[in-house]
Amino acid sequence: MNNLSGRGVALKLGGTICFSLMYATLRLAGSIPVGQEIFFRAFFALVPVLLLAWRTIGLRATLRTSRPLMHVARSLAGVSSMFLNFTALAMLPLADLTAFGFVSPIFAVILAALVLREGVGPRRWSAVFVGLFGVLVMLAPHGGLSGLSKYGFSAGALLALSGAFLSAIVVVLIRSMHQTERGETIVFYFMSACSLVGGISMVFDHVALDWQAALWLVISGILGGLGQLGMTFSYRYAEPSLLAPFDYMSMIWAVALGWYLFAEVPNFWVMLGAAIVIASGLFIIWRERQLRQPTVVEAEPVL
Repeated sequence: MNNLSGRGVALKLGGTICFSLMYATLRLAGSIPVGQEIFFRAFFALVPVLLLAWRTIGLRATLRTSRPLMHVARSLAGVSSMFLNFTALAMLPLADLTAFGFVSPIFAVILAALVLREGVGPRRWSAVFVGLFGVLVMLAPHGGLSGLSKYGFSAGALLALSGAFLSAIVVVLIRSMHQTERGETIVFYFMSACSLVGGISMVFDHVALDWQAALWLVISGILGGLGQLGMTFSYRYAEPSLLAPFDYMSMIWAVALGWYLFAEVPNFWVMLGAAIVIASGLFIIWRERQLRQPTVVEAEPVL
């Protein structure tokens, strides 16, 4: 691994840590309406994003876009995913929420085949089915197969899976945008859209914040912005196929933070299912590298 690749890996790992800490600080803020959480998360994320853009490509270049409608579509899918994930955060342990998020690359393979007409061979389809089996294993403590037949899945699990599916849509959209749009531009318009939607929702549902809750929310936004930048810039120094496996390090941070801050003990079935999903995702990444195709996680994260 050369110095540039090492820098990319460091940025990727830093991004995963920032996002895990962001979830923890949102929970530490207490019971806050989701729209209010999203406003703080997005608005204060713009601070590091704009500061870096000002120092690199300039604010004018950040605002320049040739595909405004694609930004609208990406923002709608991303905002919806954020609402689902933040709602699920109040219902699931951090490790469970993180595990369900790992399903997104598997969904992305399916969408890439259907929407982008990418060729998906039998090996990757096999990995997709193995990954979906891992999802069923993760669902065992949340309703399991009986939940599938009786619609008895826990609300948190359904919300997290729905958020992962929308994240996969975002991956597909961003992959089609990267040819013409800068990463800073994509992040800026997404964060701006989240701030707008979150601000509007606060008109209808918000709570008065004490200084501690407000501080945690501000920190969550700054952490989210730093995580977004770390993920985005990591791809400038290393290949996506090299960086993709490091996304799964977020499970380690989630388990550690959940245990230390909230006394959460990971469920065996969730961990087993997550291991199956991770193995499936790693095989997909390896196979796409062999075929020299863009990896399914080559995109800025939704959150």
